[in-house]
Amino acid sequence: MKVRKAIIPAAGLGTRFLPATKAMPKEMLPIGDRPTIQFIVEEAKSAGIEDILIVTGKNKRAIENYFDSNPELEQDLEETGKVKLLKLTQDITNLGVNLYYTRQPHPAGLGDAIYRARSFVGGEPFVVMLGDDLMKDKVTLTKQLMNDYDKTHASTIAVMQVPHKEVSKYGVIDPEGKGKVDKDLYNVKKFVEKPAVDKAPSDFAIIGRYLLTPEIFEILENQKPGRGGEIQLTDAIDTLNQTQRVFAHVFRGQRFDVGNKEGYLETSIQYGLRHLETRDALKKYIIDLGKQLEKE
Repeated sequence: MKVRKAIIPAAGLGTRFLPATKAMPKEMLPIGDRPTIQFIVEEAKSAGIEDILIVTGKNKRAIENYFDSNPELEQDLEETGKVKLLKLTQDITNLGVNLYYTRQPHPAGLGDAIYRARSFVGGEPFVVMLGDDLMKDKVTLTKQLMNDYDKTHASTIAVMQVPHKEVSKYGVIDPEGKGKVDKDLYNVKKFVEKPAVDKAPSDFAIIGRYLLTPEIFEILENQKPGRGGEIQLTDAIDTLNQTQRVFAHVFRGQRFDVGNKEGYLETSIQYGLRHLETRDALKKYIIDLGKQLEKE
């Protein structure tokens, strides 16, 4: 069955970016001139996803407004002859994918957020795309997972090798034996949510892209709270792996973690250095700043 649907969980409180996120969704924090969630939606579209469900929470209405039309703004841009800006705003509304929204009333974990998409997904395979991770590769990571599914018809989780001292921040896989079944595809013996550094089975950490079969919902329905008292998606995936194969796909491209302040700033600089309007001036500023810091 073709993968057509994606879920973007966006109900988190964004506490790592307080006080900015007190009244503004974390997903709307801009990278250059675009909010982070737009990068996720565009990745889904480029992979061939047709329908996207964004799981929001309280104070997240700005996400819906962003992807909706703004007649007053468009009229003003048209009357003042700002044709490029008019097209830019209209392109956001006319992305060519169907956007839907539902709410997670309480922050009960990623697994709970995904379970709220059960009716939306129906009996189809689907992808989950987390907004904290922006990916860059010749072929988008979501498309890579979809290509794997075309061959295996099995759930596939994106992983990336991280420094061993950082494994406690992630879900981690325990590869089965030699594990490798294809160039970047591994069999998995176990999925572990945020293990202690000295107990981590590997350095392959789960990053923010998943392709899951609909059987995951039956597991989530009965899933008991795990780490942090929340319904952990990693725990449900580990249970699913006991009845049907779940693969791990090793991502070789660039991952930008915008879920923390340092990663967010680094990503903003990287984006600015690639943007036609800002790259030359920003590059000069960084060089001049470097020279200044060397003198201090």
